[in-house]
Amino acid sequence: MTENTPKIKIGIVEDEMVIALTIENALEDLGYEYCGPASGYGEALELLETHKPDLLLLDISLSGKKDGIDIAEKINLFYQMPFIFLTANSDPATIERAKKVRPNAYIVKPFTKEELYAAIEIAFSNFNSQMNKPVANNDLTNSMNAFVFLKDGKYFHKVHYNEITYIESGNNYTTVYCTTKKKLMVRSPFTEFLETLPASMFTRVQRSYAVNITKIDLLEMDDVTIGGVKVPVSRSYRGPLMKLLGD
Repeated sequence: MTENTPKIKIGIVEDEMVIALTIENALEDLGYEYCGPASGYGEALELLETHKPDLLLLDISLSGKKDGIDIAEKINLFYQMPFIFLTANSDPATIERAKKVRPNAYIVKPFTKEELYAAIEIAFSNFNSQMNKPVANNDLTNSMNAFVFLKDGKYFHKVHYNEITYIESGNNYTTVYCTTKKKLMVRSPFTEFLETLPASMFTRVQRSYAVNITKIDLLEMDDVTIGGVKVPVSRSYRGPLMKLLGD
């Protein structure tokens, strides 16, 4: 990874300032940027619009008429992002309301830095699973605007599918090459990782390579050129590639 790769930014919606400060310190220790805290409904919507976080830590119980569940409803309607509910409230009515807005993870207060780390990991994983549903794979326009959170080493990175140029197989990992010249080493087998990418955009061209067809600059007999890089094409994969390209 290049040093100037943007960090994941996590928004905080929490009206207890001591807890908010604890969260800020934990996120800093974990290597994440943060914005906030917002202490209520209006401030939370302003945070979403102004700072555009990649993930939101969202306290369910907030001062005012509207709570974290109301904010979650807005996120589901107007924003494409994961969120984690923070709660000290376990009454059945609140839990039922919370379930309906489908949070990507829960964390019960008080919590440790390790528990926060685990909740963030789970939230990104669950969000990726939602984004990778087959229905999205058949729509090229939607796929180009969609994104995924990829973990390289200790950290997650937000990557739009349209940024990925090609992927290469390693032993137990996959190298993801991007238009920004950065590359990510994802600990996932090649075939398994390829299956998470939109089939309308990505296709295998050789046993160890798959390409983003929207990024191909030149197609030759034995390879394709993407951003000045030649990626080998096997004869057995040339036919499916040509079909995707419209012959």
